[in-house]
Amino acid sequence: MKHFAKGFLFGSVATLGAVAGAILSFKKKIVEPIEDQEQRFEDNRKKAARKSRSAHN
Repeated sequence: MKHFAKGFLFGSVATLGAVAGAILSFKKKIVEPIEDQEQRFEDNRKKAARKSRSAHN
């Protein structure tokens, strides 16, 4: 019974580690590039609005 408990605990920790790694990998590969692209679009929109306002003054 003692070996089963150690194995079960080790398996649970390993599974949780794998899930956490998968989540972090997904965030790094998918979510962050989308957020960066959205930020660039927002910056470009702000620059265009400033240029437009200064050109009409």
